[in-house]
Amino acid sequence: MSYLLKAFGHAVLTASDGEQGLATARERLPDLVLLDIELPGMSGIDVARELRADVRTAHIPLLAVTASAMRGDRERLMALGFDGYASKPIDPRSFNAWIDGFLRPPAPQAAQPLLLVVDDVPTNLLLKRSCLMPLGFRVLTASRADEALAMARINRPDLILSDVGMADGDGFELMAQVKQLPGLRDVPFIFITSTHHDVEMQQRALALGAARYLMRPISPEDLVAEVRACLAAAGDRIDP
Repeated sequence: MSYLLKAFGHAVLTASDGEQGLATARERLPDLVLLDIELPGMSGIDVARELRADVRTAHIPLLAVTASAMRGDRERLMALGFDGYASKPIDPRSFNAWIDGFLRPPAPQAAQPLLLVVDDVPTNLLLKRSCLMPLGFRVLTASRADEALAMARINRPDLILSDVGMADGDGFELMAQVKQLPGLRDVPFIFITSTHHDVEMQQRALALGAARYLMRPISPEDLVAEVRACLAAAGDRIDP
């Protein structure tokens, strides 16, 4: 892969294990990361999870490469935060074109609000990332309330988009904890749910300080519009 990439003019950094790869990505902030899944020590999936949880690297395209391809791998890896998937052996004839499809100029930093998306269903996280990141938003994802709170403490988000009912805690508990922290209490919350459609839940959410309470199904266009409107109301700069 290094030979092919260099042959087409790319500068290449390499690492032989997950820990080294993670450290290099955090230090050098590459335009793209190619990850073998079966790495010694820290797996490629664990590296991807760490990169997606770090605001500095969350926007970097992650491409999975594996020699033990199995049915359903692509869907599973995409749901875990990867942007693309390829099985070995690599086809030299199509490799460079495949890579180029994921390399895009970064948007100006001032036009990139940071969103924290919380949902315990991997497919829902993938869908939200896939409709928000191409529009210039930086997106951190968490599958548990405690994980989301830890992320918010490290990287203050401009908005939190949270599921209501989750296997480990719920969105209301998360919002209550966030509102208790001085540096986070002004972060706007949008709740989105496919199961809690009753009016009492909606009224409870709004009474607790939620900016929006959205019901699934919702189109990607409507979700983005709600996010933009909420950011504008909070006074955050958004992508024009």
